[in-house]
Amino acid sequence: MGVLSRARALLAALWAGELLCIAAIAAPSAFAVLDRPQAAVLVGRLFEIDAQVGLACGLLLVMMERRLQRDAAEGARVFSAELLLPLMALLCVVAGYYGLQPLMAAARAGQGDIGFGALHGASMLFFVIKLLAVLALAWRASSRGAAS
Repeated sequence: MGVLSRARALLAALWAGELLCIAAIAAPSAFAVLDRPQAAVLVGRLFEIDAQVGLACGLLLVMMERRLQRDAAEGARVFSAELLLPLMALLCVVAGYYGLQPLMAAARAGQGDIGFGALHGASMLFFVIKLLAVLALAWRASSRGAAS
């Protein structure tokens, strides 16, 4: 397993860990110990940081996979799961955070056609899909390395 493959596996695992920490520890803990408005502000900030981390990790993982594919196939363009999974996660970051957050803010202010609850549900769905895609990528990247 080459250095780039190991770096890709490590980055995918770190990103998956960050997502799990937010979903399983940070967000529930914030709502357990803070007043709802304070918890919402804190969790909103966590999701803002997560979106920035997600853009960086997703783009790096796509670039790493393209490089690995180019080196392995001598320039052939192949869409593998290792390429599609970070692309799916990137789509979820863009749609789930950058697309829905402005709509959620408008819905909280009583504007827009879609209610806050529906937008929040859609945002959670994008987060779960992103989490599953990153977990699958981390699993596949580590499994590939173990098989080598």
